[in-house]
Amino acid sequence: MIFDTDIFVWHFRGDFGATKLLNQVDDIHISIMSYMELMQGARSKQEAQNIRLLLRQLSCDILPLTENIGYRAAIYIEDYALSHGLRAGDAIIAATAFENGLPLYTSNEKHFKMVQGLDLRVFHPANKR
Repeated sequence: MIFDTDIFVWHFRGDFGATKLLNQVDDIHISIMSYMELMQGARSKQEAQNIRLLLRQLSCDILPLTENIGYRAAIYIEDYALSHGLRAGDAIIAATAFENGLPLYTSNEKHFKMVQGLDLRVFHPANKR
């Protein structure tokens, strides 16, 4: 299963459901795009260290950007950027899930629901603002 960046953000915000979800799944993957988004969002070296520590504790597999993922992400941008506002980062995350044959867990359903053939799983945080 691939987790979107937002699941980790909810965990760090203290959402029990996100923490429970991360701890109950045995085979956690993220796109290199999600890793970069998490690291970019860190507000201090300590936060960056906490992100790396959590990913290690979860034995999280960071999936690389491959030629096929890049190609599929470009197709998603062509198909959905104008009509649905799909952004490059989300296109890469969706393409990573699709190309690896894995479901994608996110609380941002609207970012991905238009992508045909994507196995989308929606998480509903308890304290979504």
